[in-house]
This record gives sequence, structure tokens and C-alpha cells, in this order.
Amino acid sequence: MAELTGTVLDGSNNFFDVEYSDSEGEIHKAVCSIKSKRLKLDEKFYNPLAPGDKVTFEPEEDSPEKGQITSLIERKNAFVRWNVKGRCPQILAANVDNVFLVTTPEEPPFRPRFIDRELAQAENENIEPIILVNKYDLPAAMEADFQNRLLIWQELGYKILRVSAKSGEGMTELAELLSGKLSAFVGQSGVGKSSLINVLDNSVVLKTGSLSKKYGKGSHTTTKGSLMHIKLNESLTGGIQNAVADVIDTPGVRRFVLHNIEAEDLALYFREMKGLVGKCAFGMSCSHTHETGCKILEAVYSGVISEERFESWKKICEEIRTGRWED
Repeated sequence: MAELTGTVLDGSNNFFDVEYSDSEGEIHKAVCSIKSKRLKLDEKFYNPLAPGDKVTFEPEEDSPEKGQITSLIERKNAFVRWNVKGRCPQILAANVDNVFLVTTPEEPPFRPRFIDRELAQAENENIEPIILVNKYDLPAAMEADFQNRLLIWQELGYKILRVSAKSGEGMTELAELLSGKLSAFVGQSGVGKSSLINVLDNSVVLKTGSLSKKYGKGSHTTTKGSLMHIKLNESLTGGIQNAVADVIDTPGVRRFVLHNIEAEDLALYFREMKGLVGKCAFGMSCSHTHETGCKILEAVYSGVISEERFESWKKICEEIRTGRWED
């Protein structure tokens, strides 16, 4: 049979579910392995393919529901993190229109530096991120420190979406942002990514997990990334029928480690610092920590750059240099 083009929905251990349409436009799925177990990639990845990837494959003559992947079509983008255990980059989602960085005010505890790392990675890959605050019904959402952090990101131009899968707050706006697009939900374990999807489409029932009482951290209920076609709940679309969205539900991440970003380049991926890089008295040699004539330090002292983000930048630089990352 002739080669076909399809989209990777999910996969592991060299077997991937690939969705494709036939000549009459009907949708089918084939379980495919990588031909000769090799793809021509620029670098080694923890997973050679990710949900959202476009591939070509050869279906088996007698079993068209099976096949072999022959090539990876060039990606528009990819949201990546460094997988510490595998010692190589891990692609969480590919060819996305949006990446939603899901967080919470508590349960699990709010971790702003985790979000800052994700934002830097998105900037590095030219993907526009949206900060999605779930569990906004919790009392901690109203605390001053939490609101200040949201305001800092908002003033930098990042969209902040405040929602609650439990109360329904903000879910209509979330459905509008998802409609007709391919989006990825990324965040630490326990923030409620699967719960959000269950509310968006009540015909989808994803397993949700509880938090560890000792550590307040979530368990990994989603063990591998998966691209799902969601039929948006009509109660969230103003009665519009058959509104759909494609969402990649990624596994919960306890430790988000940056990929392909060096400490000396990190300021380029902090929006408020990028325009000042190279303008210091010592030019590109400035460390932005103590030098006279440092434009970034001047911006911090004058309040143009928030002290919170500047401290976060310094700590992430140290994490990159030492290889010791916060969970």
C-alpha cells in the first residue's frame, strides 16, 4: 500500500497510535512502530515522537490498522523539557497553537519558579503560553502574594486565565480559547489537568488523582501524553453544537528542567530583560549581578523589573549551572 500521512495521538515503547483519513475523508487509526526503529533526528530524545507530530507511514497490506512510520514531518514547534532520568530532552507536545501552563494557588502548593521555567522554555521555542490557574475557588487564591505574582506575569503581557473545574468559574472562556485549536495542558502533578478536560467534555472520563497528605503533591494519573478530540460541552459554548477542540493532556511533571538554554542566555527568555541584554556597560560580558552600568540592575532598582522575577532569574541561572533543580 502507498504511504499515508497521519497525526500521532499517543504512544510508548516504539508503538504509536496514528490517526489518518482515507480518500473518502473517513477517520481511521493505526498502531505503528518506527521502521527500523530509527528516525532522522538532529538529537536524541527521550521520546522520538510526541502527541501532535505529523508522520508518514506504510500500512500493512493485510492489516491496515497496523503500520510502520517512515518519516517525521518537520515540526512547527515543540514544547520540550529536559528529562533528568533519561538524560535527554523529552517532547511533551508538538505542532500546538497554545500551551496552557496549569497551576494552582495551593493543593499542590503554588510554585512560581516552576512557572517561570515553563515561560522561559516557551519563549525559547516561540510558543505563546497561557497561564491557567485552576482551583481558583480556594481561599489561597485571594492571598496578596499569589495575586502579586499573577499581576507581575500579566503586566509582562502573559494571559492569565482563572478557572475552577469544581465550581465552573472561567470554564466558558477556557472553552472559547480551546475551540478549533490544538492546545497542550502542561503542569505539575495534581493541578487538575484531567479534571479540566472532564468538565470541558462530559463524555470524556479521565482518571484523576489525589494529593499526598504528607507532601501536598499530586500523583501521576496521566502516565503518557495523549491527544484527544474534545466535543465541547454546549453549556460552555453558549449552546453552539458540535464545537470541538484538540487537547494534549501531558503527564504531570514534578520537576521542570530547562532544555537548550544556557545560564548566560537565560535573560533572553525573560521578557522584561531581553531588550536590555547587550546594552550594559560591559556589553554581553555583564553577569547582571553586581556590575556598575548594568541596565538590568538599574531596571530592578527603579522598579521596572520586579524583584521577584529578578530573584527567580538568578535562582534558575544557578540551577542551570549546578544541575541541581528544584522539584
